[in-house]
Amino acid sequence: MAETDTRTLGTVGATLRYDVRPGTGADERPLLLIGSPMDASGFTTLAARFADRTVVTYDPRGVSRSERTDGAAESLPEEHADDLARLIEALGAGPVDVFASSGGAVNALALVARRGDLVHALVAHEPPTAQVLPDREVALAVCADVHATYLREGWGPGMAKFLAVTIRKGPFPANWAEEPAPSPAAFGLPTEDDGSRGDPLLGQNLLGCTSYRPDFPALRAAPTRIVVAAGKESEDTFAARAAAAVAEGLGAPLAVFPSHHGGFLGGEFGQQGAPAEFAEALRAALEGGRG
Repeated sequence: MAETDTRTLGTVGATLRYDVRPGTGADERPLLLIGSPMDASGFTTLAARFADRTVVTYDPRGVSRSERTDGAAESLPEEHADDLARLIEALGAGPVDVFASSGGAVNALALVARRGDLVHALVAHEPPTAQVLPDREVALAVCADVHATYLREGWGPGMAKFLAVTIRKGPFPANWAEEPAPSPAAFGLPTEDDGSRGDPLLGQNLLGCTSYRPDFPALRAAPTRIVVAAGKESEDTFAARAAAAVAEGLGAPLAVFPSHHGGFLGGEFGQQGAPAEFAEALRAALEGGRG
């Protein structure tokens, strides 16, 4: 793969850093890999498996190299969508293909609903929006409680609740608030509060992401070919249930990808998925609409 070109882009309320890896093949359509709040470093393994294409990654506003300039404490999918639209326009290469993971998938759905002309094909992997779930009211309350716990008690207790939410199978029960809070120590997390409240997941993005309601009429009317996917090992978890509901809202089948929520990871953040198999499934999904 050719040397990565790191660029800077000013947007409304933020300065973004993004990376362009020139491809070695004939496909001139860039492939944009996005997460949220995961930064570009999480796509190192996956990007290497698309060396034949120009691959673009970025750090979302308020994460790693991309600073917020507006002083805001929270980010909304609509803001991320505007950032992504400006980034794609800055590339000047026409509509791009997009693989979007987790909160990045929510942001990508917001992008396509607003600017479908900028995206040729979108693979949205496990978008964790509670709004589409049959247990939406309870799910939204659970997410609000995770955020409140973080603000009240700090990162360890907040993250422990978040992890418990992400691995839980099936709908949330109406009496979830009566359940004992998970111990941070059980997840290897710190129990002491260091006083910081700048976490991009628990503080900045959690509420906006999980409370986003996809605009299904706009998505169905967009020129973008949308594939919604979930990991085989993620069945019945929050994000996978949301993915299935989003696919249903689009009137499309849910694509089942190898591995789990981070199935594309090859050791990034100490997590291992099945990156070779995942990349193969992603390539097939992206190429599925080509004649």
